[in-house]
Amino acid sequence: MDLLERVDELAALDRLLAETSAGGRVAVLSGEAGAGKSTLATAFTEAASARAHVLWGACDPLLTPRALGPLHDIARVLGGRLREALQRERPRAEVFDLLLEALDRPPQSPRPVVVVEDLHWADEATLDMVAFLGRRLALCRALLLLTYRDDEIGPGHRLRTVLAGLPAALSGRVSLPPLSRAAVDELARRSGRDRPEVHAVTGGNPLLVTEVLAAEAEGIPPTVRDLVLSRLATLGEPAREVAGLVAVVPARAESALLTGRADAVEECLARGVLTTSGDGVAFRHELLRLAVEEALSPVRRKALHAEVLSALAGIPGIDPARLVHHAHHAGDAAAVLRWAPAAARRAAQLGAYRQAAAHYATARPLVAAGPPDEHAGLLEEYSTAAYHGGLSTEAIETRRAALALRTEQGDPRRIGDDLRWLSRLSWWNGRPDEARAAAWRAVEVLEAAPPGRELAAAYSNLSQLFMLANEEPAAVEWGNRALELARGLGDLDTELHAMVNIGSARHQLDDAAGAALLTAAFERAAAAGFDDHAGRALVNLGTQSVDRYDYATADAAFDRLLPFLTARDLHGYVRHVSGHRARMELARGDWPAAADAVAVALSGPLEPGGAQLPALAARAVLRIRRDEPGAGEAAAEAAERGYRTGEIQFVGPAALALAELHWLDGDRRRAAAEARHGAEVAARAGHAWFLGELGFWLARCGEEPPPVEAEPFRLMIAGEWRAAAAAWAERGCTYLRAEALAAGDAAATAEALRIYDRLGAVRPARRLRATLRERGLPVPRGPRAAAAADPTGLTGRQREVLALLAEGLSNAAIASRLTLSTKTVDHHVSAVLGKLGVPSRGQAAAAARRRGLI
Repeated sequence: MDLLERVDELAALDRLLAETSAGGRVAVLSGEAGAGKSTLATAFTEAASARAHVLWGACDPLLTPRALGPLHDIARVLGGRLREALQRERPRAEVFDLLLEALDRPPQSPRPVVVVEDLHWADEATLDMVAFLGRRLALCRALLLLTYRDDEIGPGHRLRTVLAGLPAALSGRVSLPPLSRAAVDELARRSGRDRPEVHAVTGGNPLLVTEVLAAEAEGIPPTVRDLVLSRLATLGEPAREVAGLVAVVPARAESALLTGRADAVEECLARGVLTTSGDGVAFRHELLRLAVEEALSPVRRKALHAEVLSALAGIPGIDPARLVHHAHHAGDAAAVLRWAPAAARRAAQLGAYRQAAAHYATARPLVAAGPPDEHAGLLEEYSTAAYHGGLSTEAIETRRAALALRTEQGDPRRIGDDLRWLSRLSWWNGRPDEARAAAWRAVEVLEAAPPGRELAAAYSNLSQLFMLANEEPAAVEWGNRALELARGLGDLDTELHAMVNIGSARHQLDDAAGAALLTAAFERAAAAGFDDHAGRALVNLGTQSVDRYDYATADAAFDRLLPFLTARDLHGYVRHVSGHRARMELARGDWPAAADAVAVALSGPLEPGGAQLPALAARAVLRIRRDEPGAGEAAAEAAERGYRTGEIQFVGPAALALAELHWLDGDRRRAAAEARHGAEVAARAGHAWFLGELGFWLARCGEEPPPVEAEPFRLMIAGEWRAAAAAWAERGCTYLRAEALAAGDAAATAEALRIYDRLGAVRPARRLRATLRERGLPVPRGPRAAAAADPTGLTGRQREVLALLAEGLSNAAIASRLTLSTKTVDHHVSAVLGKLGVPSRGQAAAAARRRGLI
């Protein structure tokens, strides 16, 4: 069809392609089904063919999507090491790196344009690929063109999170609205069929307009199904059979499926029912395919799926997810049982764990009638995939079912291993008591059998639980047992897991050997490809350091850790660490950075357990201090999640948020109750820093605090505000320095108010001013409203960073000048570029001077 009313959209895509001379760009093309996304993308790529190398991949509406389906399409064109890595099912990180390498071409070469269609059907691994490219596209001169149906992704769809995470300065959004009445009337006139009612019937949907105007009947069919079937009725019987066969094949039907039907295929092409697609044929749109498929009788549809399954099964290297789709719809239980586990393992290998779990779920009812050992094995694989995919309910339920089967079989190794897994799953779901009970039972069962890897892993699991509960001596003892057994068995996996537990326990005890052991564990694990162990080592080092206000160690760990996690798409760890970074920036006084870290940590659906508790608590504290709506609800949510874990790492931040909320509300009794609850947990855990901070809040509420060892809090409780303020300043804790100064003389309280006002700590400033009035002391005036709002949306700190950036300072130099970490400055610079809408530091400086921002 003619591309009426799409000139601006084409121009926007062309601008983004032109901008790739300065680095990669992302174009996001959205619209309802039939809005013309594929047509526009095709027109754009054809017009740009002289200066672009187009690589096209699409997601398919299979029963369970193919893992990295679009990348397989792209790799078939690129070939080389990328295609070989995919065929050999190499680790996903290696595959993504090879894709980026293939897109990194000399400046004089045609620009790569990577089109990924129909992301609303994407699997997890494909969405991870899009996120990976989005974060790294600045490294190459390529355009990533993404299409999706905006009416098919709900609020919780992960695609929304991925799109939100794309770099704003490098991205452009193009939305396709329906055609206007004038455009539809013009298309009708050009077709020689003047039909003024077409716009009212089609709503301006380009696909429906095209089909209506192509219909041979005088009347307008009321539905897409009627449109398509009226066209099919003009075909001969062989051609109609071909259309039916193609209709049960999502995306396209390969030539191998159409052998001996050349004349019928040609008729379908000539009459516009089908169109060519690669080495096969397809319907021009998914809506048209569905209309034909749904018109088939159930018997005919089932027979066609069986025919396609038989043909595809003979093609070497066919994706097993496609075979599962057709086997399921053909009602071929034996084929489902054969191919679903294979598809699941392939999906898990590529990190598409939710798709892997879906394949296992398809096979589960069928395997139940087979041998118990096979049934239990599939349930165990299903549970592991569900665990990695964040499907906690499925993970626990299937592991329990596997444990029941293993118990009937009486195999102690399998029973013990399932108990260990059940322990781990219970902890992740916020059930520490159940976790410990299962852990002890696993050790008991496995110690009755000859020692093996399962026992070593059970020892290490128990060590981890003791470490998480701050029972450090027991953690070290059981960790050493695991270490000794694992080394004797050559089990590096468990050895590294135990090293992280022991190092973490020692670090919690403030033993310098703990940090050294965690660093060594990270290096060994990273070198050996045990990414999870490597990540956990530095995650624990950094987050434990945040809990102790040791920000130098935390910064060093995070600066090394975050690039590692990002490169390997370990999103769970990134979100967890971001919550702790938010807590750190709150104390430092960089609240925009804290808010940004909270946004990263809470992007996407919340995970069970306490993994995102630090971010929930930080969000609550920000809202409390800024006097923003929802502060009470946010603090209550943090407490609801944190308190039930019984672990100080989660209870502490939640109790502190509620104590501060009630204290600022003037309710000292409730504030003290929350602080007391947290202090009791901290005392049992022996956590000096949480006990110190909670003790400070008890003292602030007029209650007797417990003995406190953490020096700055001990000084605050003792009323030694000058020494406390100096101690916090030495640690870089701007906000806590203000809290110490708030208890001082007139000059000190004035300084505290200046800090509160600069940070936007509305409620603490209001309370301190009220206290000064009650004491009959001078009350400094609050900040004046800005003469005009900053149209760029830059915060005060970001304007400071922009000014220094314009002076030509490096991020390290800016960090030194502003007493911030380099990583924090990196974050601010990215935010500045995004808000100014420029891709480089030089252009940011130029824009700042042009707009009078510096």
